[in-house]
Amino acid sequence: MAKRILVLSASVGAGHMRAAEAVELALRQLAPDAEVKNIDVLELTNATFRHLYGKLYVDLVSSAPHLLGLVYDMLDRPPSHQRKSDRFRLLIERMNLGRLLKLLRGESWDAIVNTHFLPAEIIASLRSKGEITTPHITATTDFETHRLWVNEPCDHYFTATDEGAAYLAYWGVPAERISVTGIPIHPVFSEEKDSQTCRKRLGLGNDRPVILQMAGGFGMGPVEKIYGGLLSVERPLDVVVVAGRNDPLKDRLEQVEVPARHRAKVLGFTREIDELMAAADIVLSKPGGLTTSEVLARGAALMIANPVPGQETRNSDFILENGAGVKVNNLPTLAHKLTRLLDDPARLQQMKAAARRLGRPQAAFDVARKALT
Repeated sequence: MAKRILVLSASVGAGHMRAAEAVELALRQLAPDAEVKNIDVLELTNATFRHLYGKLYVDLVSSAPHLLGLVYDMLDRPPSHQRKSDRFRLLIERMNLGRLLKLLRGESWDAIVNTHFLPAEIIASLRSKGEITTPHITATTDFETHRLWVNEPCDHYFTATDEGAAYLAYWGVPAERISVTGIPIHPVFSEEKDSQTCRKRLGLGNDRPVILQMAGGFGMGPVEKIYGGLLSVERPLDVVVVAGRNDPLKDRLEQVEVPARHRAKVLGFTREIDELMAAADIVLSKPGGLTTSEVLARGAALMIANPVPGQETRNSDFILENGAGVKVNNLPTLAHKLTRLLDDPARLQQMKAAARRLGRPQAAFDVARKALT
């Protein structure tokens, strides 16, 4: 009988949903006859809860990132200090996720995969009360593991790094229920792509460095300032900036005068990120877990700018500790920092080699195989 697999996530930022999509696609490749349902749990709640849980995160990233970092660190504490608040949060979630509860109780699933801790927490609560018995697994989406990802009972955890596994163990998760696989990314990143071929197809040259500037799915942050910094570099560059779904931002970037020594492309939302990353020497981006994992899988060096306090600053630490990138602390120094890196080709090649060593392009398949067993 064909397996029935439920993939759950939450549209809090874009990364969790991209991880869910990656697992779904891997499941469909490995088991074409399986019934796979991929659901954003915030679509199963009311508009008020969806706004507060989803849009509030985006608003904090945009207007009060340091407050977000403070909340992130505050919640990453032993539950003995937060037991009442944990119970209250779970009560609120259950009150607003009645359609999810109905789905979990009313349908039979062989396994559930979570790429966000919200559904994992709900499922663990139902399991602990004996209301459901469905096996579920959790795939984390950053390079360190936060306490909110630990929701027992859970049959298996997938984490990005050995350090993340050690932190899960600190919270009491047995080693045999932890796998270090990397973060699930789109299966296309498991396919080898030749840099020169990708450059030719994308209309990029081989006579100068290719710099890919990522603005995230929502096109947030000081994108225009960063773009201006890239264009102020004296050496000729091929610059590609991806504005995501932010059409007004794309329009503004297209109005920027590009110095004659550079070539520049401004893109909106695109499905060619994997080839753009394969073509790039350096990707300049915030260090979100999914984007960073994609950069590593393609073997490009990462230049980190404007990380969100909390998970992204921890992701940044991982990249810097492992020699796969550099960090721009002050945007006025971006051109200086990039020029120094480009003037040291041996150092740049070392970073790219480190990225390739860290890349885990098969992570989505590892998670899918476990869900199918």
